[in-house]
Amino acid sequence: MKEVKQGGFMKNYLVIGGSSGIGNAIVRQLSSEGNRVFATYHTNADCDTLENTTFHHYEVGKSELNFDFLPESIDGFVYCPGSINLLPFARIKAQDFRSDFDLQVVGAIETLQHVLPRLKKAENASIVFFSTVAVQTGFNFHTQVAVSKGAIEGLTRSLAAELAPKMRVNAIAPSLTDTQLASKLLSSDEKKEANAQRHPLKVIGEPEDLAEMACFLLSDKSKWMTGQILAVDGGMSSVKM
Repeated sequence: MKEVKQGGFMKNYLVIGGSSGIGNAIVRQLSSEGNRVFATYHTNADCDTLENTTFHHYEVGKSELNFDFLPESIDGFVYCPGSINLLPFARIKAQDFRSDFDLQVVGAIETLQHVLPRLKKAENASIVFFSTVAVQTGFNFHTQVAVSKGAIEGLTRSLAAELAPKMRVNAIAPSLTDTQLASKLLSSDEKKEANAQRHPLKVIGEPEDLAEMACFLLSDKSKWMTGQILAVDGGMSSVKM
């Protein structure tokens, strides 16, 4: 494989949680654009073979932080692991909050700290996190989700200030997206239609919708953007019908 880092022909990207859902859509798009992609999986070992892409096992918070498979310089980092646990507040145990926080916040921090020296060696490196529409727009039973993702939004803005001008840090805040993670909420045509109707655009998001935004934020096309929380949510957060 010919690797040319000059002229924007190819960049190196690390996608944590790239074997399914939004993460896999990001991996596919980055790969199709001629980038070199390093992706991790937790349980989905049967990852598709993609050109310019390698998959590596990594369990957030449990696997040893060993990223020796990466090149010395990487141009972008995406952290995709997340959970959707919707319960009334009174039924959520403190440990449930801790588990979500460990996965979605501490996991992101520890992984990023480990690969940060490689990002610092790149020019105009980009970091992308995922929040949720539920942080800025209150929904019933979303406390457990919103707490962790609210911390991600704070992390995004703080890191954007600390890492500028060498690196850019942004986050995407989606609404419900048709992935395996959301399968319990979209397990029938009736549920899909009901959830679609809650959005001004009357459709459920697809993984590719989020991948398009993530790849834009990773690319030089967004070189003058940092510290932003970008809603990709079918209009849920800003349009009232």
